[in-house]
Amino acid sequence: MNAKATITLNLLLSAVVATVLAGCAATPMGPTVQVMPGPGRSFDAFQNDQAYCKNYAAGQVKGQAEAANNQAVGGAVLGTVVSAGLGAAVGSAFGNAGGGAAIGAASGAAMGTGMGAGNTQMAQMGIQQQYDNAYSQCMYSRGNQVAGYAPLPQPASQPYVAAAPVADPMVRATQSELIRLGYLRDNADGFIGPKTRTAISTFESANGMPVDGSPSSSLLARLQATPTTSAPAPTASAPSNWVQPASAAPAPAPAATPGWVAPAKPVQ
Repeated sequence: MNAKATITLNLLLSAVVATVLAGCAATPMGPTVQVMPGPGRSFDAFQNDQAYCKNYAAGQVKGQAEAANNQAVGGAVLGTVVSAGLGAAVGSAFGNAGGGAAIGAASGAAMGTGMGAGNTQMAQMGIQQQYDNAYSQCMYSRGNQVAGYAPLPQPASQPYVAAAPVADPMVRATQSELIRLGYLRDNADGFIGPKTRTAISTFESANGMPVDGSPSSSLLARLQATPTTSAPAPTASAPSNWVQPASAAPAPAPAATPGWVAPAKPVQ
């Protein structure tokens, strides 16, 4: 192959690469499927889902466009070189190897370019389809409506049931000690109420403690250290207008004077 044929081949190779790359495959910029917000889903939440699922779908097809482009360029270049070699061989038989090489290279370039462009176009369609599938699955899993997918079943609303209150072990222990010391006449149920607060306040006042009527670890320790006999004994106080009643016993008879004689009964 002479210098002229070599230059022609190089020019054709450059043109082949540029032509193939002009129609190269690329990672999809977005989905081609229609997705609508799910029932009760706000538009802001839907936009957040879109951004997340686009990134997810792009990650699923990452590197496929580059691989398809490299394969297309390699095939076009190989076809051009092989055709140039065959053209040179045919041209040598007729005494014009350079012309045959140029003709063969041109033919190979045309064929390689066409095949490369077709391959990249097919690859682009496949990449877009994979991207759309990944995007649709992601959006559907996040509660959005996707064409071709049945809507996700919505959980049935359950009536609100308030959680049952839980007894407080410290309150129960405090109540038990107050009952032991006679300050509380109730059950140790572990729930703070007016009776328990009143009993706590009475104990605190009787023992010189700050009165707040609330259970605490320090109050419980003080209760546990208090002997049972120290509980104040209930006392009865008389009304302010009470007057002691007079004695019901008869007054004693006057004593007789010594030497006194009862007068005789007069004769009728």
